[in-house]
Amino acid sequence: MSPKKAQARGSAAEKPTEVGASLQPAAEPKDEVPTSKTNDGAKADGISKKRNGPASSEPNKVPRRSARSAASAAPVDVGKMLQFLLSPSSLDLCRPKDEIEDLKTRRPESRTYSTSTFTPFEELVCAVILSRPIGHMLGLRSMRTIFNPPYELTTPKKIREAGHERCREALDKARTQHRQKTAEELMLLADAVVNSLGYGDEDVSLERVREDSGHDYEKEREVLRKNVKGLGKTGLDIFGRRIQGVWPEFYPFADQRTLAAVEKLGLPGSAEELRNMLNENWGKLEVKDIEAKDEEEKRRKAFVRVLERAVGADLEGNIDSIKTGTA
Repeated sequence: MSPKKAQARGSAAEKPTEVGASLQPAAEPKDEVPTSKTNDGAKADGISKKRNGPASSEPNKVPRRSARSAASAAPVDVGKMLQFLLSPSSLDLCRPKDEIEDLKTRRPESRTYSTSTFTPFEELVCAVILSRPIGHMLGLRSMRTIFNPPYELTTPKKIREAGHERCREALDKARTQHRQKTAEELMLLADAVVNSLGYGDEDVSLERVREDSGHDYEKEREVLRKNVKGLGKTGLDIFGRRIQGVWPEFYPFADQRTLAAVEKLGLPGSAEELRNMLNENWGKLEVKDIEAKDEEEKRRKAFVRVLERAVGADLEGNIDSIKTGTA
């Protein structure tokens, strides 16, 4: 399987909006224009990104690194780098400070994009949210808000019962951007799972997608693209990057944005090479905290964690701090 591409998005802040304001579509609070990199694709500073056509949902091959760029990279202790990325010590360098502070006031069992195991449906919700041109901080805050009390919009049934206004209220509380559009897309996503992607309004496995596609990852991507409004190539890449822990047909997968971050840490710039390096060092890595049904799933989930920590550190501007942690 060839590695695939997606572009980078970064982070932007927005002034808080009072929860409980009018939820009529015309009352959409004005969003601030992002002034830094955004999550995984759109350009910032008011520069609009090109829209992808239907064919763009297929992942692209990542170009080979030139001999010059490979030679100029500073050597790293690969074993130490992998272990640090997999360890709790790297976590706070890979997520927004906003999340660290927010968790001080939440219950210990609160769920986050950075630390929690999500169902395939929840991963799809995350991919839809992160498909919008919003910052890393706002995206993660949105997911913390909708998946935790008092909203807990974790299944198609709960989203449908909440309705558009409750979904919009949750996004208002998250003080994120594109709230009206995102609320509409969450409602449509829940309907799509009930009608074509799942087996009822409480199904969060999305196994119907896999079964109907013959467990072929390219067909699965196309089914999701056709049925989920707002899910383009960027969202599909985000979903694929994270779902491969439990959907082995995607493994090994890494989008271009994430591979760029991985390379900055001195690790291989292709999904296959990174997987092979992880396998070579597997016996020396401490991964007891990764829950999995078998050893192969644990390896895939470790691969996902390395990717997530690398891109998170890059989005937060902490690549040098990660390197220092392994020195």
